[in-house]
Amino acid sequence: MRRLFVNTSLFACAAVMAAAPAVAQDNSTRDILGRVLQAVLAPQEDAEAEAETAEAEAQAAEEAATTAAEPTTTTLEMVLADERRDEDRARDKYRNPAETMDFFQIEPTMTVAEVAPGGGWYTRILAPYLADQGQYIAMARDSDSVEYPNREAEVRAKAWPDRFAKQFAEDFGGNADEVLAFEIDEFPEERHGTVDRFLFVRAMHGEWNGGRLQYWLRQLRPMLKDDGLVGIVQHRAPADAKYADVNPARGYMREADVIKLMEITGFELVASSEINANPKDPANWEGGVWTLPPVLRYGDENRAAYMAIGESDRMTLLFKKAD
Repeated sequence: MRRLFVNTSLFACAAVMAAAPAVAQDNSTRDILGRVLQAVLAPQEDAEAEAETAEAEAQAAEEAATTAAEPTTTTLEMVLADERRDEDRARDKYRNPAETMDFFQIEPTMTVAEVAPGGGWYTRILAPYLADQGQYIAMARDSDSVEYPNREAEVRAKAWPDRFAKQFAEDFGGNADEVLAFEIDEFPEERHGTVDRFLFVRAMHGEWNGGRLQYWLRQLRPMLKDDGLVGIVQHRAPADAKYADVNPARGYMREADVIKLMEITGFELVASSEINANPKDPANWEGGVWTLPPVLRYGDENRAAYMAIGESDRMTLLFKKAD
């Protein structure tokens, strides 16, 4: 039908051209032909343009949906370089977080529980790293197992799980739900068998001194996945130190003792590393590990010498469940 219309219109144009004077004929013919072409072609061009626009919008919507569905990737390098770690970063040269987490085989999709996180130095690395795809869990001792100097101290200890998550959000600018916190005896039973990594980072000596370490190890074993691992960073006493020299621990423990304690609680050594070793530390301080930075127990007394040594010598060990 459209072709018939075009042909008829063109015949009409030809008739007009034949009857009109030459100059007028040129102008009127051009005008008439232009109107004919506009009438015939414009609807088709508009339809094609609308179809192209609709297709582009559909493709853009599909790409946006795909991007939204993809998990956000926060790399360890991004976390370590974050300006919110500016005050923590001075410790990196002693604590080697990138190398340590690599040795512990920690991935951003994992559930990682840290025992007695203290001031949260590792929390401020692990929680943002795991926030997008994994889960960070802070674990504290059973508050009922501790004697308190007063009621206020007891109430504060029992409120620790809620306070820890909120404090992380306030101090580090994260979200409180990026952090879960439990006392060791209140870890939900439905979460048993879901933890990929348990970390004891400079924390074993405190539980050993308090007589709670074997309890900790027995409790965490069922929480760990069958292929889960336990990573330990611990201040290290000299291998030839006498048992009485380091027990109760002044922050330092003998590596052989740590390995034996793990073995008798059902764990097997997978690997050891010297990434956190410090041969400058004799590890025999009367004031214990707290003589050295970052605590500097004696203040300005011999400060320069202690700073030249740096933080303590540390063992770095990795364990799995024994068969």
